[in-house]
Amino acid sequence: MKPDKYTILYTSNFINQFNGILKYFVHELKNRIAAESFYNEVIEKIEKRSKTPTSFEKYVGAKKRKHTYYKIYVKNFIIFYIVKDSKMEIRSILHSKRNFQKII
Repeated sequence: MKPDKYTILYTSNFINQFNGILKYFVHELKNRIAAESFYNEVIEKIEKRSKTPTSFEKYVGAKKRKHTYYKIYVKNFIIFYIVKDSKMEIRSILHSKRNFQKII
């Protein structure tokens, strides 16, 4: 039986990447409002996805994996996550122009 909502776990890798993106908005672009808006949109989309995380687009990479990776699109970024039991593990957030085969 599937849970009504999966528990969301954020890896340190995701947190570091996400903080780096937010710092870029604030310090390089000098746009705190854009950073806050982006932060809210990312969290909102992850929360919404936690209700049915396996019902969305899978990431098919070159590597064989124990767990399937899924994608969430937010502006020019893609969030990668896996589902283990009743947990949704948020693993990475990368700019959509990156070479995911080398990173994921």
